[in-house]
Amino acid sequence: MSAGTVHLTVQDGIASVLFDRPQARNAMTWAMYQGLGDICDQLRTDASVRLVTFRGAGGQAFVAGTDIEQFTAFQSGDDGVAYERQIDQCIHKLESLPMPTVAVIEGWTIGGGLAIATACDFRIATRGSRFGVPIAKTLGNCLSVANLARLGAVWGVPRVKRMLMLADIIGADEALACGFLLQLCEPGEMDALGASLCERLAALAPVTQRVSKEGLRRLVSRSLPPDEDLIRLCYGSDDFREGVQAFVAKRSPAWKGV
Repeated sequence: MSAGTVHLTVQDGIASVLFDRPQARNAMTWAMYQGLGDICDQLRTDASVRLVTFRGAGGQAFVAGTDIEQFTAFQSGDDGVAYERQIDQCIHKLESLPMPTVAVIEGWTIGGGLAIATACDFRIATRGSRFGVPIAKTLGNCLSVANLARLGAVWGVPRVKRMLMLADIIGADEALACGFLLQLCEPGEMDALGASLCERLAALAPVTQRVSKEGLRRLVSRSLPPDEDLIRLCYGSDDFREGVQAFVAKRSPAWKGV
Protein backbone atom coordinates (compact mmCIF):
# COMPACT_ATOMS: atom_id res chain seq x y z
CA MET A 1 0.00 0.00 0.00
CA SER A 2 1.46 3.35 -1.04
CA ALA A 3 1.55 5.78 1.88
CA GLY A 4 0.71 8.71 -0.40
CA THR A 5 1.87 12.28 0.07
CA VAL A 6 0.40 15.69 0.84
CA HIS A 7 2.34 18.40 -0.99
CA LEU A 8 2.53 22.11 -0.19
CA THR A 9 3.58 24.85 -2.59
CA VAL A 10 3.38 28.60 -2.00
CA GLN A 11 3.46 31.21 -4.75
CA ASP A 12 2.54 34.90 -4.63
CA GLY A 13 0.83 34.53 -1.25
CA ILE A 14 -1.33 31.56 -2.29
CA ALA A 15 -0.64 28.18 -0.68
CA SER A 16 -1.65 25.09 -2.64
CA VAL A 17 -2.10 21.74 -0.87
CA LEU A 18 -2.28 18.61 -3.04
CA PHE A 19 -3.49 15.18 -1.88
CA ASP A 20 -1.32 12.91 -4.01
CA ARG A 21 -2.39 9.27 -4.14
CA PRO A 22 -4.36 9.11 -7.37
CA GLN A 23 -4.06 5.32 -7.76
CA ALA A 24 -6.31 5.02 -4.69
CA ARG A 25 -8.50 8.07 -5.46
CA ASN A 26 -6.42 9.96 -2.88
CA ALA A 27 -7.78 7.86 0.01
CA MET A 28 -6.01 9.10 3.10
CA THR A 29 -3.39 7.05 4.93
CA TRP A 30 -2.19 7.78 8.46
CA ALA A 31 0.92 9.37 6.94
CA MET A 32 -1.22 11.67 4.78
CA TYR A 33 -3.28 12.83 7.77
CA GLN A 34 -0.05 13.54 9.63
CA GLY A 35 1.30 15.43 6.63
CA LEU A 36 -1.87 17.51 6.37
CA GLY A 37 -1.70 18.39 10.05
CA ASP A 38 1.96 19.39 9.76
CA ILE A 39 1.20 21.61 6.76
CA CYS A 40 -1.62 23.34 8.65
CA ASP A 41 0.75 23.96 11.58
CA GLN A 42 3.23 25.54 9.16
CA LEU A 43 0.64 27.71 7.41
CA ARG A 44 -0.97 28.94 10.62
CA THR A 45 2.06 31.11 11.44
CA ASP A 46 3.01 32.15 7.91
CA ALA A 47 1.88 35.78 7.61
CA SER A 48 2.83 35.87 3.93
CA VAL A 49 0.05 33.41 2.97
CA ARG A 50 -3.26 35.09 2.08
CA LEU A 51 -5.26 31.96 1.28
CA VAL A 52 -4.98 28.20 0.87
CA THR A 53 -6.39 25.84 -1.76
CA PHE A 54 -6.83 22.08 -1.34
CA ARG A 55 -7.04 19.71 -4.31
CA GLY A 56 -6.77 16.01 -5.12
CA ALA A 57 -4.34 14.67 -7.72
CA GLY A 58 -5.45 12.87 -10.85
CA GLY A 59 -8.74 14.60 -11.59
CA GLN A 60 -10.90 11.63 -10.49
CA ALA A 61 -11.31 12.40 -6.79
CA PHE A 62 -10.75 15.08 -4.19
CA VAL A 63 -10.30 12.54 -1.38
CA ALA A 64 -12.15 9.21 -1.36
CA GLY A 65 -12.16 8.78 2.42
CA THR A 66 -9.68 7.00 4.68
CA ASP A 67 -7.93 3.90 3.30
CA ILE A 68 -10.04 1.08 4.76
CA GLU A 69 -7.25 -1.51 4.81
CA GLN A 70 -5.68 0.40 7.68
CA PHE A 71 -8.63 -0.58 9.90
CA THR A 72 -7.62 -4.25 9.84
CA ALA A 73 -5.28 -3.51 12.77
CA PHE A 74 -8.15 -2.25 14.99
CA GLN A 75 -8.93 -4.58 17.89
CA SER A 76 -11.43 -2.70 20.06
CA GLY A 77 -13.64 0.35 20.36
CA ASP A 78 -10.73 2.19 21.96
CA ASP A 79 -8.91 2.06 18.62
CA GLY A 80 -11.90 3.80 17.08
CA VAL A 81 -11.88 6.50 19.74
CA ALA A 82 -8.16 7.13 19.16
CA TYR A 83 -8.71 7.28 15.38
CA GLU A 84 -11.63 9.71 15.58
CA ARG A 85 -9.64 11.95 17.93
CA GLN A 86 -6.74 11.93 15.46
CA ILE A 87 -9.06 12.91 12.62
CA ASP A 88 -10.76 15.59 14.75
CA GLN A 89 -7.38 17.12 15.58
CA CYS A 90 -6.34 17.22 11.92
CA ILE A 91 -9.66 18.67 10.71
CA HIS A 92 -9.62 21.23 13.53
CA LYS A 93 -6.19 22.44 12.41
CA LEU A 94 -7.48 22.93 8.85
CA GLU A 95 -10.73 24.55 9.95
CA SER A 96 -8.86 26.93 12.29
CA LEU A 97 -6.45 28.30 9.71
CA PRO A 98 -6.65 32.11 9.97
CA MET A 99 -6.81 32.71 6.22
CA PRO A 100 -9.56 31.75 3.72
CA THR A 101 -9.49 28.15 2.47
CA VAL A 102 -10.86 26.76 -0.79
CA ALA A 103 -11.54 23.12 -1.69
CA VAL A 104 -11.07 22.58 -5.44
CA ILE A 105 -13.10 19.44 -6.11
CA GLU A 106 -12.98 17.09 -9.09
CA GLY A 107 -14.86 13.80 -8.74
CA TRP A 108 -15.41 11.75 -5.59
CA THR A 109 -15.45 13.47 -2.19
CA ILE A 110 -16.26 10.75 0.29
CA GLY A 111 -16.02 10.13 4.05
CA GLY A 112 -12.93 11.81 5.43
CA GLY A 113 -12.65 13.70 2.16
CA LEU A 114 -16.07 15.21 2.74
CA ALA A 115 -14.98 16.25 6.24
CA ILE A 116 -11.89 17.95 4.80
CA ALA A 117 -13.90 19.77 2.14
CA THR A 118 -16.56 20.80 4.67
CA ALA A 119 -13.87 22.28 6.94
CA CYS A 120 -12.85 24.63 4.13
CA ASP A 121 -14.51 28.04 3.80
CA PHE A 122 -15.46 27.70 0.13
CA ARG A 123 -15.86 24.82 -2.31
CA ILE A 124 -15.93 24.77 -6.09
CA ALA A 125 -16.43 21.60 -8.09
CA THR A 126 -16.79 20.04 -11.50
CA ARG A 127 -20.29 19.01 -12.52
CA GLY A 128 -19.52 15.30 -12.26
CA SER A 129 -18.44 15.50 -8.62
CA ARG A 130 -20.14 13.31 -6.02
CA PHE A 131 -20.41 13.64 -2.23
CA GLY A 132 -21.27 11.25 0.57
CA VAL A 133 -20.41 9.21 3.66
CA PRO A 134 -21.67 5.72 2.70
CA ILE A 135 -20.28 3.97 5.80
CA ALA A 136 -23.64 2.32 6.56
CA LYS A 137 -23.07 0.40 3.31
CA THR A 138 -19.32 -0.10 3.31
CA LEU A 139 -17.68 -0.19 6.73
CA GLY A 140 -20.15 0.12 9.59
CA ASN A 141 -18.25 2.77 11.53
CA CYS A 142 -19.33 6.29 12.52
CA LEU A 143 -18.31 9.96 12.63
CA SER A 144 -17.37 12.02 15.67
CA VAL A 145 -19.88 14.52 16.99
CA ALA A 146 -17.53 17.33 15.91
CA ASN A 147 -17.68 16.16 12.30
CA LEU A 148 -21.44 15.65 12.53
CA ALA A 149 -21.75 19.28 13.68
CA ARG A 150 -19.63 20.50 10.76
CA LEU A 151 -21.62 18.53 8.20
CA GLY A 152 -24.94 19.53 9.73
CA ALA A 153 -24.03 23.23 9.69
CA VAL A 154 -23.24 23.19 5.98
CA TRP A 155 -25.45 20.45 4.52
CA GLY A 156 -28.39 20.55 6.93
CA VAL A 157 -29.38 17.64 9.18
CA PRO A 158 -31.81 15.95 6.72
CA ARG A 159 -29.10 15.59 4.05
CA VAL A 160 -26.57 14.37 6.62
CA LYS A 161 -29.06 11.68 7.67
CA ARG A 162 -29.45 10.68 4.03
CA MET A 163 -25.70 10.37 3.63
CA LEU A 164 -25.12 8.48 6.87
CA MET A 165 -28.28 6.41 7.35
CA LEU A 166 -29.30 5.77 3.72
CA ALA A 167 -25.74 5.84 2.29
CA ASP A 168 -26.96 8.33 -0.34
CA ILE A 169 -24.41 9.85 -2.70
CA ILE A 170 -25.33 13.45 -3.48
CA GLY A 171 -24.68 15.00 -6.87
CA ALA A 172 -23.05 18.31 -7.65
CA ASP A 173 -26.28 20.10 -8.61
CA GLU A 174 -27.88 19.36 -5.23
CA ALA A 175 -24.64 20.32 -3.45
CA LEU A 176 -24.75 23.67 -5.24
CA ALA A 177 -28.44 24.22 -4.53
CA CYS A 178 -28.04 23.66 -0.76
CA GLY A 179 -25.08 26.03 -0.54
CA PHE A 180 -22.33 23.47 0.04
CA LEU A 181 -20.73 24.49 -3.27
CA LEU A 182 -20.05 28.06 -4.27
CA GLN A 183 -19.88 27.34 -7.98
CA LEU A 184 -19.82 24.54 -10.58
CA CYS A 185 -17.80 24.31 -13.76
CA GLU A 186 -16.73 21.94 -16.50
CA PRO A 187 -13.45 20.06 -15.90
CA GLY A 188 -11.46 22.21 -18.31
CA GLU A 189 -12.64 25.40 -16.57
CA MET A 190 -11.49 24.52 -13.06
CA ASP A 191 -8.10 26.23 -13.13
CA ALA A 192 -9.58 29.51 -14.35
CA LEU A 193 -12.44 29.36 -11.84
CA GLY A 194 -10.06 28.65 -8.98
CA ALA A 195 -7.75 31.49 -9.98
CA SER A 196 -10.67 33.91 -10.19
CA LEU A 197 -11.93 32.98 -6.72
CA CYS A 198 -8.43 33.27 -5.25
CA GLU A 199 -8.07 36.72 -6.78
CA ARG A 200 -11.36 37.85 -5.23
CA LEU A 201 -10.44 36.52 -1.79
CA ALA A 202 -6.92 37.96 -1.81
CA ALA A 203 -8.24 41.47 -2.59
CA LEU A 204 -10.41 41.71 0.54
CA ALA A 205 -9.72 42.66 4.17
CA PRO A 206 -7.76 39.83 5.84
CA VAL A 207 -8.68 40.72 9.42
CA THR A 208 -12.39 40.77 8.61
CA GLN A 209 -12.04 37.39 6.91
CA ARG A 210 -10.10 35.97 9.85
CA VAL A 211 -12.44 37.03 12.64
CA SER A 212 -15.57 36.20 10.65
CA LYS A 213 -14.53 32.60 9.96
CA GLU A 214 -13.33 32.10 13.54
CA GLY A 215 -16.56 33.48 14.99
CA LEU A 216 -18.61 31.15 12.80
CA ARG A 217 -16.38 28.20 13.73
CA ARG A 218 -16.96 28.90 17.42
CA LEU A 219 -20.72 29.00 16.91
CA VAL A 220 -20.71 25.57 15.26
CA SER A 221 -18.34 23.94 17.75
CA ARG A 222 -19.67 25.42 20.98
CA SER A 223 -20.87 22.98 23.66
CA LEU A 224 -20.24 19.80 21.68
CA PRO A 225 -21.58 16.84 23.70
CA PRO A 226 -19.40 13.82 24.59
CA ASP A 227 -19.30 11.04 22.02
CA GLU A 228 -16.76 8.43 23.12
CA ASP A 229 -19.53 6.02 24.14
CA LEU A 230 -21.02 6.17 20.63
CA ILE A 231 -17.66 5.79 18.89
CA ARG A 232 -16.61 2.92 21.16
CA LEU A 233 -19.94 1.15 20.54
CA CYS A 234 -19.57 1.39 16.77
CA TYR A 235 -15.88 0.54 16.37
CA GLY A 236 -16.14 -2.21 18.97
CA SER A 237 -19.03 -3.93 17.19
CA ASP A 238 -18.97 -7.21 15.28
CA ASP A 239 -20.52 -5.30 12.37
CA PHE A 240 -17.47 -3.02 12.12
CA ARG A 241 -15.13 -6.03 12.01
CA GLU A 242 -17.38 -7.61 9.40
CA GLY A 243 -17.31 -4.42 7.32
CA VAL A 244 -13.51 -4.32 7.30
CA GLN A 245 -13.19 -8.03 6.52
CA ALA A 246 -15.76 -7.79 3.74
CA PHE A 247 -13.95 -4.84 2.17
CA VAL A 248 -10.62 -6.64 2.19
CA ALA A 249 -12.24 -9.78 0.76
CA LYS A 250 -14.11 -7.70 -1.85
CA ARG A 251 -17.53 -9.03 -0.87
CA SER A 252 -20.72 -7.49 0.52
CA PRO A 253 -20.89 -7.32 4.33
CA ALA A 254 -23.51 -9.32 6.24
CA TRP A 255 -24.76 -6.96 8.96
CA LYS A 256 -26.08 -8.43 12.23
CA GLY A 257 -26.66 -5.31 14.31
CA VAL A 258 -24.22 -6.26 17.08
